Amino acid sequence: MELGPHSRPAEPGRCVSGSPSAGSAFPASRVPAAGAEPGSRPAAVAAVLPAGGCGERMGVRTPKQFCRVLERPLISYTLQAWRVCWIKDIVVAVTGENMEAMRNIIQRYGHKRISLAEAGATRHRSIFNGLKALAEDQPDCKLTKPEVVIIHDAVRPFVEEDILLRVVMAAKEHGCSDYDLEFGTECLQLALKYCHTKAKLVEGPPELWKVTYKQDLYAAESLIKEKISQEICVVVNTKDEESVGHLLKEVLKNELNCAAITPTALDHSGGDVQNFLIDQCYSFICVTVLSSDFQAPRKFLTALEESSLPLLYPVVVVLVHCLDFTFVLPTQKMESLRWIRDLAKELKKRNVLLSGLLINYSQDEQKLQESLQQGASIIAALVKERRPALAGQLLVA
Repeated sequence: MELGPHSRPAEPGRCVSGSPSAGSAFPASRVPAAGAEPGSRPAAVAAVLPAGGCGERMGVRTPKQFCRVLERPLISYTLQAWRVCWIKDIVVAVTGENMEAMRNIIQRYGHKRISLAEAGATRHRSIFNGLKALAEDQPDCKLTKPEVVIIHDAVRPFVEEDILLRVVMAAKEHGCSDYDLEFGTECLQLALKYCHTKAKLVEGPPELWKVTYKQDLYAAESLIKEKISQEICVVVNTKDEESVGHLLKEVLKNELNCAAITPTALDHSGGDVQNFLIDQCYSFICVTVLSSDFQAPRKFLTALEESSLPLLYPVVVVLVHCLDFTFVLPTQKMESLRWIRDLAKELKKRNVLLSGLLINYSQDEQKLQESLQQGASIIAALVKERRPALAGQLLVA
């Protein structure tokens, strides 16, 4: 039997990215799974995620499934990838000491259809306990007894819906399947040995690697940053701002390859913010031209701060203020924009990274283009890096 791709990138940060689906651990376009036929899926599919390991090979005190990537526990990214409508229940097996921490993660990041089971002394025992939770036939049990159960490592955050569907269909046809490509795997070997059923190895994509070592966390962070930087919303309100927004869009396209950059006008209440977050946009550029009126950006920021949606990723907001440096010195304007620093401190608690950017809105077309180019480089860096340390900065292009 031929093995698939490597189980992790060859080196930190060097990840092969595919076309993620709606269930991916990062924002993506909603592409139907290959060969997906709703009527061909089993009536009840569940999953068991063993998450009881201590992460000895990681070399850190915190179990790797709870290590933070972009200030968020790794296991939360894995659970997000399982937001697939046809998977009825997900059982996570964690140790008793981590039970409360797991409940807090589920609540904070809005994960649905998650149940917890006590992890065992070994991975196999944890899986067994998860299966028992699904098999228990009790009046007060809210879990649906499944036809197919998928076993998935809690530290493989980049699984996609199409591979899940392929595994389910293979299980339906062969009675057992497995898509862990590391060594075969031990689950597949056990199924062959004890279940007396046919089995099939379903080859997975290169992204289906396991976070095992510390450098894998950096690789995961790099991949997530790359994905969430691919969509930017340029917020405008007037015709002048629309013009600058269009120019920014063009230069940003060169700075961020393949990024979808959309100029848009929000409603006066800022209520559109929820829609953008639902559509998985986490980068906003608010443009103000030759004006001291920041009412629209403030409404937008207020709506963002008050949003009831869990912010799964750091949201980058850059307030771009265009003024003619011939008449107003940048240092003078920065004094009047100190409120951005104070607001940034509060927004950071909500996982919103706010920065200010001054662009020279020169009447000289060449100088304006140069300023926009410099501004685009700064914006691209803020969007790509998403560093909390840069929040509250007032920058000049």
